[in-house]
Amino acid sequence: MMINAYSLRAFTTQAAGGNLAGVVIDTEMLTEADMLNIAHQLGFSETAYLFPCEDADYQVRYFTPAEEVDICGHATVALFTYLYQRKEISAGDYTIKTRIGILSVQVRNNGQIFLQQAAPQFLDILSPAEIADSLNTDRAVFSHDLPVQIVSTGLKDILIPVRSFTALAEIKPDLDKVAAISKKYQVTGYHLFTTETLSPSAAAHCRNLAPLYDIPEECATGTSNAALACYLVKYLPDYQRQEKQTLLFEQGYSMGLPSEILAELTQSAGRIVTIFVGGRAEYQETITIELS
Repeated sequence: MMINAYSLRAFTTQAAGGNLAGVVIDTEMLTEADMLNIAHQLGFSETAYLFPCEDADYQVRYFTPAEEVDICGHATVALFTYLYQRKEISAGDYTIKTRIGILSVQVRNNGQIFLQQAAPQFLDILSPAEIADSLNTDRAVFSHDLPVQIVSTGLKDILIPVRSFTALAEIKPDLDKVAAISKKYQVTGYHLFTTETLSPSAAAHCRNLAPLYDIPEECATGTSNAALACYLVKYLPDYQRQEKQTLLFEQGYSMGLPSEILAELTQSAGRIVTIFVGGRAEYQETITIELS
């Protein structure tokens, strides 16, 4: 059996930037083993599979080369960009059924795609010393005003505040130790950030490490930056004063894949009411996969 998969770069600032994701539309005959096989052959961090659904407009399943995961922001942006550019859908609001529930997807007239996130969960605060050791650095590179904390808007990440752009760029992680700590705390990985940015309009400059899932470093991560947006609102007064705001995050520059991720959130009475993450994607190519 031959299956067409489509590759797109999500969260692009330009055609060369962004995070590669796979998209598969013809899923009627696919088993879980097939979906894992396709994701493994493509080799992207995530591949999204589209299914019909009675409870929502679509069901979407997400696979890394190693296993199925609950949700993926950049693969969702890629999937709906493909549908929109092929004129299979128009601008508007859609719902998708995922393993974390039914979520809203907004397709904007300008081609941007936004995915609803789950309500933020602020979980364990971790020892900076333990994290510093896994990054081959010392705790002095971390911000003294912000905690190292596990936060989730669908997937759990360890958010790590770094004091400067230079310090963030110079970190050379021990990926085996990062994977071990990620497994210990049952998180996807590390999301390192600094509020020193290249663009004056950006909220943070980020690096994302997920070696537990065979991703040494990822150039654009939607769910991680949604969690970071909520974290900034929780801890920084400047973000607490606005009922509705859009935060821009830079990522992938250390990999030569500059990416921009947008997080839109609303809050009321000190509580985050909605959080969406989104951006643009660029179609790359069609890849034909042979399944035995």
